[in-house]
Amino acid sequence: MLNQNKPLLIGVTGGIGSGKSTVCRVFSCLGVPVYDADSRARWLMNNNDVLKSNIQLHFGESSYENGTLNREYITKIVFSDHNKLGVLNSITHPAVALDFENWVSRHSNHLYLIKEAALLIGSGAFKQLDELILVTAPIKVRVKRVLKRDSQRSESQIKDIIEKQQSETEMARFSNEILQNNGLEPILSQVLKLHKKYSKN
Repeated sequence: MLNQNKPLLIGVTGGIGSGKSTVCRVFSCLGVPVYDADSRARWLMNNNDVLKSNIQLHFGESSYENGTLNREYITKIVFSDHNKLGVLNSITHPAVALDFENWVSRHSNHLYLIKEAALLIGSGAFKQLDELILVTAPIKVRVKRVLKRDSQRSESQIKDIIEKQQSETEMARFSNEILQNNGLEPILSQVLKLHKKYSKN
């Protein structure tokens, strides 16, 4: 049950192209604050001096160009070396966790809050949340969505990313709610049902 002084913390996760951001936009339109962990991680990488120093320490001076994260350089390293990805996550996740904690404090007047992130389960961050929502969609639908929004990626590249990500079957084991975002079942009605559930708290 919800502590009167603390909002319910709800996670929203899903693989690339599943539509978790669409789900979070609906929650946002309902007046629910949404913390976009992936966007905040990118912001922190460019603005948190301690985090920037740690990244440069582990990945070299080329990690930044004119004070801005060299995303192409970092992405090339972590996608070719799984251990390097683990190092980057171990540096970034604590900074995001602290940032989220501060954000929750600033929004403590709400009944519930949403944290959106692709790696909520893999990072273990879901353990600090009260419930977890998984957004799912067939792989064909996910690939089509990503191709539409990102013309720089090929179909094979997107499928390779999906292959590397945790499977929906595995993520479902840790989830309290599963939303079908397949384009057939209205996502709005599914979100409204959950909004009603969490608002009762």
